[in-house]
This record gives sequence, structure tokens and C-alpha cells, in this order.
Amino acid sequence: VAKRIFDITLALGVMILTLPIQIVAALAVAASSRGPVFFKQTRIGQDGEPFQIVKFRTMYVDAEQRKAELMADNEADGPLFKIRQDPRITRVGRLLRKLSIDELPQLLCVLTGTMSMVGPRPALPSEVDQWDEEVRERLRVLPGLTGLWQVSGRSDSSFETYKRMDLYYVDNWSLVHDLRICVRTVGVVLRGSGAS
Repeated sequence: VAKRIFDITLALGVMILTLPIQIVAALAVAASSRGPVFFKQTRIGQDGEPFQIVKFRTMYVDAEQRKAELMADNEADGPLFKIRQDPRITRVGRLLRKLSIDELPQLLCVLTGTMSMVGPRPALPSEVDQWDEEVRERLRVLPGLTGLWQVSGRSDSSFETYKRMDLYYVDNWSLVHDLRICVRTVGVVLRGSGAS
């Protein structure tokens, strides 16, 4: 109950404060490339339940079709897929990612209860299919808009680090810990550390 109150209060506050930024971002996405303003994708949430994640679109509309041809360039380990200079990302999208503005629509997911402000990164179904039983323990809690992994290197972290930090968070959750991660997130976002 305390975590839910924390989530709703913080999500509403951040949404109100960032509304002008989100309006400008939406207009920039619409004007810069063909396609919808928002990107929706199925992710796996608490207890393995699928849900729709919402972000500002940062890639060209044919990004998913082009993923197969770029698999050989994958710079991440484990089931993750990351390319530092991903050619599918638009110019506006690169800026939105650098400043983490593309993530702001996920505040709606927090308000509806499919995500939390802090928690493990919401994973793709294809990633979850490759997890062992240990990693699946992270599904005991809601995925987060930010988390321990994100503030400790973000996309620069290895899959082993990602797994270890998420499992540590699940086993050691507290409101104080959530608050610390939120404060650290501000610094990480302002520095653009590990964003891709």
C-alpha cells in the first residue's frame, strides 16, 4: 500500500511538471518522421502478466523488421539487444533517449498499476523466454520506470550485472531504497549516462 501511494503521488507530480516537455516531444516526433507519436509494445509484468508499455516513438516505423538484419551487430550480452549507434533511431529519437524523455509516457502505466516508479526493467517476452528460474524471480514485483540497474550504468551494464541488481532489489525492497534510486535517476538522466 505504501509503495502504491508513493507511485501515484510521484507519477502525478512528475507528469504535471513534465507536461510541457512531453507536448514539445510529441510535436517533434510527429514532425520529424512518418509514423505514430507513441510506440506501444508488449512487455512482461508482475507474475508474468503481459501488458502494453507506452513510449514516445524514437525509431523509424520499420524498426522491428530491420532488427533481424542487425542481430550480428548486437553489443549486449545475454538476451538483451543493444547497438550504440542503432541506425533505426531517428535524429529526434536519439535526443529523446539521451534525456530519457521517451520514457515519460510510461507514467500512465504507473498510474494504471501495470508498472511502478521503481522496479526491474520491463522485459520483452522474447527475453523472458530465455531466462532461467533464478532470473524469473524478478517477476515477483512490478517492473519499474527506473531501477537499480538503470542508475548503475543503464545500457552499459552487462546482463549478469542487470540480473544481479534486479534480484537484489526484489529481495531488499524498501521505500527508502526507492527514494534513493529516484534521486540517483535524476543525476543519471541529467548526465545522459548509459543512454542509448
